[in-house]
Amino acid sequence: MPTTTATALAGIRDVLVGTTVEGEREPASSAIGYGLTLARAAGAHLTVQSTSWRLSGDDAWLGDFDDAGIAVIDRRLDTLARSIAERAAGDAAQAGLICTTETPSLSYPDVVSRLAERARLHDLTVLDAGPRTYDLDRETIEKALLFSGRPVIAVPPAHTAFAARRILLAWDGSAHAARAANDALPFLRAAEAVEIVAVATEAEIHASLPGAEFAPHLARHGVRVAVTDLPRAGDVADTLRAQAGRLRADMIVMGAYHHARVREFFFGGVTRALLRNSPAPLFLSH
Repeated sequence: MPTTTATALAGIRDVLVGTTVEGEREPASSAIGYGLTLARAAGAHLTVQSTSWRLSGDDAWLGDFDDAGIAVIDRRLDTLARSIAERAAGDAAQAGLICTTETPSLSYPDVVSRLAERARLHDLTVLDAGPRTYDLDRETIEKALLFSGRPVIAVPPAHTAFAARRILLAWDGSAHAARAANDALPFLRAAEAVEIVAVATEAEIHASLPGAEFAPHLARHGVRVAVTDLPRAGDVADTLRAQAGRLRADMIVMGAYHHARVREFFFGGVTRALLRNSPAPLFLSH
């Protein structure tokens, strides 16, 4: 009997969404809408952390502002962060979800540290993946992955609603890839189609089918799985983007920040390249 989405996602009981106000305009966040619809699909508790980036007098670029001016800006940022949280809570209530909101005002180092600490207390964290001042999005994602022990879904701009009908699972046989696949099992089981994609040299493909070794394991978990082995020619991130486009993937599952001399498939540069430009939300584990 096919596994329904609600049944497959039943193991996800709490979802954390993080967003940060760093300027006096409301940030364009896809993560909030994506996290809300994911929590609704799973019947999970939703926590929204809307943080305001409190200015610090230690920052050299603030030299033209006096303390009173900085305090005014801090209050504006805090007000905006609270407004975002209140709107998210209202949307969650309309969707029938229980939602907790947190609106801390933090200096730059503490923004990323607190998110990682809170991520440890949730099944997964949803964050924006987009160009932001001082690479705040990228640093927040990296720290959440490296220090929380939990997976992160990095949501590109315009992906405001959760979907997981078609999933590309990037596979290189590493521990990081295995961890990501295991963490993503609820989504893989809910998907209509999962494609294991291995990017390998021609010699590796002729010697064996790198992705085929993992397919039986997923099939035993009720995953509808196919295998595609692609020759490695040029940029790995571009290869994955192109294949995700052909599949029309709703999600890409991959191990993140994998540094190994023998297997370089998920070297940090590939993870960062996809974070800068991905055709679908990235489910990442480290």
